[in-house]
Amino acid sequence: MNAVSSPAPASEVGTFKIGGDVTVHRLGFGAMRITGRGIWGAPADPAECLRTLRRLPELGIDFIDTADSYGPNISEHLIREALHPYKNILVATKGGLVRLGPDEWRPLGRPEYLRQQVLMSLRFLDLEQIGLWQLHRIDPAVARDEQFGAIKSMLDDGLIRHAGLSEVSVEEIKAAQKVFPVATVQNRFNLVDRKSEAVLDYCQSQDIGFIPWFPLAAGDLAKPGGLLDKVAATHTASAGQIALAWMLKRSPVMLPIPGTSRVSHLEQNAAAVDIILTDQEFNDLDRAGRALSKPA
Repeated sequence: MNAVSSPAPASEVGTFKIGGDVTVHRLGFGAMRITGRGIWGAPADPAECLRTLRRLPELGIDFIDTADSYGPNISEHLIREALHPYKNILVATKGGLVRLGPDEWRPLGRPEYLRQQVLMSLRFLDLEQIGLWQLHRIDPAVARDEQFGAIKSMLDDGLIRHAGLSEVSVEEIKAAQKVFPVATVQNRFNLVDRKSEAVLDYCQSQDIGFIPWFPLAAGDLAKPGGLLDKVAATHTASAGQIALAWMLKRSPVMLPIPGTSRVSHLEQNAAAVDIILTDQEFNDLDRAGRALSKPA
C-alpha cells in the first residue's frame, strides 16, 4: 500500500484559485469526522484528532472544510486549538443546518440565522473574516433569493471573502450567480455516485471549485477481484487511494476533501497524489462507475 513518499505530498497535486484569488492545493481535508458518533459531541480520541489536524500542513494540505453543524461547533473548536492562526491555511466552513441530535440535520435558511451562524463561526475559529463560507443546504421553506441575498450582504460587509453552495443543481447555481459570485460547489460525488456530473461540468466551465463529499466511496467496484481491486494491485495501493487518484484526474476544478480522525489514514490519503493512473485505467474506471451509478 502506498505510503507518504515526500515531506508534503499534497503540494505535488497542483493548485486551484478559489474565487480567483485564494490559492490552495487541490487535495484538501474534510473535518466532519473529528467529532463524536453521529457527528455529535466530542470525538472519542480528541488527542488523536488534534495530532491529525496538526499533521495537515506538514503534508502540504492547506484547505480544510468544516461546518458549524459538525458537533455542533466541535470541529471548529478543534481546528482553532490545533492550527490557529492558520498560517497559509484556508479554513472553509458552512452554515444553514441545525442539529437536534446525532445524525439529525435540518435546513434553516432564514437570513438572520445565516448571519448569526457566520458570526459564531468567526468567533469559534477566531477569525476576522471567513475565507470561504458555504450554504450547507438551500432551505426549501425560505425563498432561495432571500438566502442568496443574505450571502451577498455578508460578502458586502466583509464577514466572508468568498461564498459557495452545497447539494445544488446547475439551475440553482445559475440563480445564485445572479446575486453573488459562486466560488465553490460542494456536492456528493465519487466513482459510483455520478448524479452531479452535469454540475461538475458546469463548475469546470465557470472555473468554480467543485468539492466532492464522500469522495472515496466505490461500492461494488471495490469488491475483491473487481476492476478497482485490480487497478489498486497494479499500483500497490488501496481501493480508496485509487478512487481518490481518479477524482483528482477527473477535473482540474476538483477539490477532494477526504476526512479522517487518524494520522495514519490521513497519510494514506495524502499518498494517493503520487498515483498516476493511465488514461486506460481512468477510462475503464469511469465507465464502470457510470454503469453502477443510480440515475438522478
